[in-house]
Amino acid sequence: MLIWNCRLPSPVGPITVGFSQEGVTRLEFGPEGEEAAIPACTDAPQPWMGDIIRALGDYFAGRPIDSRGLRLHLAGTPFQLRVWHELAAVPWGQTVSYGELARRAGYRGASRAVGRACGQNPIPIIIPCHRVIRADGSPGGFSAGLERKLWLLAHES
Repeated sequence: MLIWNCRLPSPVGPITVGFSQEGVTRLEFGPEGEEAAIPACTDAPQPWMGDIIRALGDYFAGRPIDSRGLRLHLAGTPFQLRVWHELAAVPWGQTVSYGELARRAGYRGASRAVGRACGQNPIPIIIPCHRVIRADGSPGGFSAGLERKLWLLAHES
């Protein structure tokens, strides 16, 4: 599978966006200082790639992402794909507990497995795993670090 990577600046540090011919495959934060090795997201070879880059820019400008109109190329188990599908439906500015997300996905009682699926989400922000919190209201984990999760949640509030 051919992958095209580009680098996008953001308020939470540089983001690397990876694309296949089918859609966006990954979104990774940081680390700082490696920007020169990956081209900037300015000249996307496909128009639909530009749609994804614009959606991320819109997100950081304070506008929600509607992932339904974007080309996503997600690879995962059937369980992960179901969790990510439900996660994409969590609206901007709202949060959901791991347990509630498990229930919505049809896996009542599987909150820990849902947490693992969130941690393996290859395209955070677009599939908003930062919106998943613990049942007690505390933030829980985030693959890109707690500081970024708290920033993203505050950005959406």
